[in-house]
Amino acid sequence: MNGPLLAAAIAVTTAGCGFDVRSADLFLLTRAGQGRTLTLLINDGGTIRCNASRTMQISDPLLLRARDLANSLDGDAKRTLRIPTPPNSAFSYTIRLQDGTISFPDTAAAAHPELAQAELFAVQAAQQACRLPG
Repeated sequence: MNGPLLAAAIAVTTAGCGFDVRSADLFLLTRAGQGRTLTLLINDGGTIRCNASRTMQISDPLLLRARDLANSLDGDAKRTLRIPTPPNSAFSYTIRLQDGTISFPDTAAAAHPELAQAELFAVQAAQQACRLPG
């Protein structure tokens, strides 16, 4: 058997053996504050788990935004960004990524565009993928 044919045969055989190859999680976002706590677990394979419910598929545009968000927050995660929550804050966010965890209040978005994107992502993912109020 030549190389490409052998590789294809191995791939077909391996797929039929029941190996469950799982993509990595991009991040776990938790929003707490007014109302019910929201948790979103986004997987790089294109799935989301909302408030510990069953795993669901997300749209390709939402997945691309999640990947972009994970990349833009990576530096903050490596530095373990923690912004204290002031009394006038309605929500606080915690985002756990592969390289660390960040936490911030909703009031921090004015000075940190990447945090504003995280807040917007939380609302849109809750509404579009999870069918929850934003």
